[in-house]
Amino acid sequence: MKRTMTLMLSTLLLGTVTLSAQAFEIRDWHKEAGLDCKTCHQGAPKGYPADDACQACHDVDDLAQQTARPEEDKWQNPHNNLHYGKDIPCVECHSEHGTKPPMCDQCHTFKYPAHKQ
Repeated sequence: MKRTMTLMLSTLLLGTVTLSAQAFEIRDWHKEAGLDCKTCHQGAPKGYPADDACQACHDVDDLAQQTARPEEDKWQNPHNNLHYGKDIPCVECHSEHGTKPPMCDQCHTFKYPAHKQ
């Protein structure tokens, strides 16, 4: 009986580990660029990657220019805004492994239709 319980628990644990590893899917555009977990996490995938990992491929100035808004809405730019300038951590609005609304949505109603959740 003890051996059967141990086998059942081991199988359940192995299944859980397998499922959790599958839950961390890499986005298609990053797969196409040949990136893997270590590219961003620089070792074991623990916690959020540092902004340096994102900025190795994504230039903040280019992003700010791409997401610029008309003059009257200029500070609604998610990559260069009134509150944080260009210094907001990438993971505040972007998630590789799930969906995440822009941080600005917590207080503001303006939208970012091109936001990649």
